[in-house]
Amino acid sequence: MTDILQELTTLCAGLRDVVQPFLGLHAARAHVGEAVGGDVTFEIDEVAERYLEEYMRLRRPGWAYYSEDRGLQGAADPELVLIVDPIDGTRPAAAGLESACVSIAAARPGPHPAMADVVAGVVQEIKGGDLFAAERGGGLVMRRASGAPLAFAPSPRTDLEGLFWNTGLRGRPLLLLARAIEELVDASSVGGAVFELGSATYAITRVLTGQLDAYVDIGPAIIAAWPAAEAEFRRVGNGHVLCNSPYDLAAAWLLCREAGVPMTDADGSSLEHRPLLGSDADFQIACIVSGNETLQDALIAVVQRGIDRLGW
Repeated sequence: MTDILQELTTLCAGLRDVVQPFLGLHAARAHVGEAVGGDVTFEIDEVAERYLEEYMRLRRPGWAYYSEDRGLQGAADPELVLIVDPIDGTRPAAAGLESACVSIAAARPGPHPAMADVVAGVVQEIKGGDLFAAERGGGLVMRRASGAPLAFAPSPRTDLEGLFWNTGLRGRPLLLLARAIEELVDASSVGGAVFELGSATYAITRVLTGQLDAYVDIGPAIIAAWPAAEAEFRRVGNGHVLCNSPYDLAAAWLLCREAGVPMTDADGSSLEHRPLLGSDADFQIACIVSGNETLQDALIAVVQRGIDRLGW
């Protein structure tokens, strides 16, 4: 493990430790502000953000970091930039559920770093402690909190009828989203299962373990195809578009890349060009992740049919 990956792993562990005592507490749900992207900042988020700020000030003052709640912080001319979601799955964490992770990616600095600049990524479950780590060109490591290896077992399933998959609902106008994914939900809801686990990184890492066959989250693709739909997203998001931002996906993208698991935009295009340092509507990302390329192609096709049918 290189120094960069070790630093990310250490920071993940520290954030996990500081958040764990707040899991499931009603006090964790208190609204204490608004993140730079417009989402609610909960008390449990603020605890994690304070720890992150102090950690970076003391240990890595020459690095910069972009966090969910506070945006770009740290050195003006950094050696490295981190893209951090201290709690991906704030709402499950506040409820004491297991589907919450720390997600940290490290990227080469530059005027406009993009997903292709990510060189290392770590995701760690806050409750259970399972760790997923990757370096560019170095492969994927998956292990339990105990240090025991965790099996990489992406699904070989290629049909939609028995699909176990996850989507995202927070900030997405339900009727609009339901019309776009209706075919996929109807195909899989009896012979398979549809989940909303509340954390992109948790769901994507379940594709790596084989517990889920796929992750499908297409809000920005709906807006791209039908720009008038943005008003509905802003209505639900209290004036903001609240889909996945780069801090949700940067580390998971590298995990999938190193594992050889497909993770693309909703139309099948690469995410490599997507910019990292932002969280408003211009930066948000639709993505599909699945256990194999055949299933990925099938999901892209069914999603595109659903988006086309919206006819906004």
